Amino acid sequence: MEKKVQDYKQEILNTIRSNASPGVMCSELKDYHENDLADVLQDLTVAERCKLYRILDTDMLSDIFEYTEEENVVEYLEEMNIKKAAEILSNMEADSLTDVLRQLDKQKRKLLIELMDTDARKDIELIASFDEDEIGSKMTTNCIEIRENLTVKQAMSVLINQAAKNDNISTLFVVTETREFYGAIDLKDLIIARQEKPLEDLIVTSYPYVYAEENIDDCIEKLKDYSEDSIPVLDNRNRFLGVITSQNMVELVDEEMGDDYAKLAGLTAEEDLKEPLKESMKKRLPWLLILLVLGMIVSSVVGLFEQVVTQLTIIMCFQSLILDMAGNVGTQSLAVTIRVLMDESLTGRQKFELIGKESRIGLCNGALLGFLSFVLIGLYIFLFKGKTLGFAYAVSACIGVALILAMLVSSAVGTCIPLFFKKIHIDPAVASGPLITTINDLVAVVSYYGLSWIFLIQVLHLAG
Repeated sequence: MEKKVQDYKQEILNTIRSNASPGVMCSELKDYHENDLADVLQDLTVAERCKLYRILDTDMLSDIFEYTEEENVVEYLEEMNIKKAAEILSNMEADSLTDVLRQLDKQKRKLLIELMDTDARKDIELIASFDEDEIGSKMTTNCIEIRENLTVKQAMSVLINQAAKNDNISTLFVVTETREFYGAIDLKDLIIARQEKPLEDLIVTSYPYVYAEENIDDCIEKLKDYSEDSIPVLDNRNRFLGVITSQNMVELVDEEMGDDYAKLAGLTAEEDLKEPLKESMKKRLPWLLILLVLGMIVSSVVGLFEQVVTQLTIIMCFQSLILDMAGNVGTQSLAVTIRVLMDESLTGRQKFELIGKESRIGLCNGALLGFLSFVLIGLYIFLFKGKTLGFAYAVSACIGVALILAMLVSSAVGTCIPLFFKKIHIDPAVASGPLITTINDLVAVVSYYGLSWIFLIQVLHLAG
């Protein structure tokens, strides 16, 4: 009978806290996914976790740690024997292992590496040789590698030998004598192939690949249209180094989205709940300083129209309407533009078409909302402010036109700024919501008070 997902955590806790024998407890815990087991570790006491370390084998513990946050893994490693910790780390995926080791102090890291097996040390050295923003730092060597000159029978034999140490076996990667990447074979094709069939007939030589020193962002763009479980990673001599798995790619996309979200919110990087106050301030302060300067400029511009405000105080009541709508429209255009810019093949003509489309949307929405504002605000001023009908609708007409102009310009600004940032090779997500909103506030203030001064005071002489 299938267990309910919401019951897993409590079931696991009950099993660990029971008086069952080690053999029975281990057997029961093996029925759960490693991710579910990793989820309960924080709810256990140190004594209960130590009990678990003794009951479960190192392979299972390493699988559980694969689904655990690196800083938590470091905490758990401190609770166990150093040799046991080294053995568990040796069985982890190379990329996850490297991330954990980066969290340890230098002395502890050196001691653990010395105690690991030779293969694990080689993998660590390989992955640690790449910068964190290079795709090679996220790869794993957990894959099947075979020569191109084998028979189907020989390839099956190599697969069986390597499968004991590698569980990513759905795709076999073919290399030459000098380990240059040659192609890939689907496991299913190899299994159903006749023994006398040439292996060459099974090899897909047009299989996608990336170079280890390529930037992660560029690789995500390149690989997003492929649905392969693993993508080979090569060095600059086209030699096969390892693979990026589908799980790695999901994690990378998630990290990239989190980073872009942080930038859209006006942060220089993503934050987490446990981050120190000083670090959080460092991420927020740079944009806040820029926005402070821009805010001062907006306030200074409002000061230039002080005469308009003193002669026609009623227009102050509707300033926030114009500013908010301009900011909202600009942020919408920004979101659409950043999404479109994920397509690296976008042509110059398509970018101009995007600007035109967003401007037309801003104009049409502005015209509709401007007309509604004209009718409703005019009626409001006439009925509740005790003004004449002509005065009321003169003011509401100015508000309606200012709204149209502000929404049109804001749409264009929200599209052009990220396009410009992309052109000068700056991440367009840096054109954050707060930045766009502040610039659009400036546009809205000039539009609104400028029109009020020209139309209501200079033309209609409504100042009182």
